[in-house]
Amino acid sequence: MQRKTAQDFDQELLILFDAYVHGTIDRRGFLERAQKFAVGGATAVGLLAALSPNFAMGQVIAPTDARVKTQMVEVASPAGYGTIKGYLARPASAAGKLPAVLVVHENRGLNPHIEDITRRLALDGYMAFAPDALTPLGGYPGDEDKARELFGKLDQAKTREDFVAATQWLLARTDGTGKVGTVGFCYGGGMAHVLSIRVPEIAAAVPFYGNVPAAADAAKVKAPLLIHFAEVDERINASWPAYEAALKAAGVRYTAHQYAGTQHGFNNDTTPRFDAAAAKTAWDRTLAFFAQNLKA
Repeated sequence: MQRKTAQDFDQELLILFDAYVHGTIDRRGFLERAQKFAVGGATAVGLLAALSPNFAMGQVIAPTDARVKTQMVEVASPAGYGTIKGYLARPASAAGKLPAVLVVHENRGLNPHIEDITRRLALDGYMAFAPDALTPLGGYPGDEDKARELFGKLDQAKTREDFVAATQWLLARTDGTGKVGTVGFCYGGGMAHVLSIRVPEIAAAVPFYGNVPAAADAAKVKAPLLIHFAEVDERINASWPAYEAALKAAGVRYTAHQYAGTQHGFNNDTTPRFDAAAAKTAWDRTLAFFAQNLKA
């Protein structure tokens, strides 16, 4: 099966899909408005399916890969929902203490793609932990539409505390070096920004196309930031100039990259918005950044 890319779809349809993914319109609204793009035997339902994740196609490291040791663990979160479950991955051959990375998912909870990202980081020599914000609602349900629906029911103040607790749990682990970074995508990119403010012990933060905090909070950031933006992503990019100015004023160490021609979600290799070249460059930069700040 040949992988479709963003170039196979009208830009207006891609923007419509982004609105659907982020809850601005519902499924019915998407299908009604996508109908005009359903030509040549295509249907609106078919277009939605083609734009939606194909986890098998995007998988890089199989869950059964013997090079990685994985387990589901539960972390106490007294200020949040009480507990949060997550996927912990480590290199099977690891001897000694490991630096750690907290991986934050998009607005659908801990799906197979994020588990795969976590395994990729483990193979690069990290103890990687991906919490599931949907824990209090039964966890990721195995269906992206249902996951999005559940996500909207979360008390985000409690969810933020869950991610803070998960980060502090990683920092305190006796099999860790005490060096912890975070990487997040979309919603998770915004959460990576939040954690850079809330947990000053974080040693590196990498938000991918995430909402930025209020400019007034920039002075609280102590960790170096590596920030990735898509080019065609007005919803996220509009708020960056003000936050960048605040980071500069506060003397925060940061590097920001915008990837030409890319759509929001370009690093997610399970959907047509994936841009292989940009994703490789962004991920190579991410690994180098973590190596410099977590392994050195």
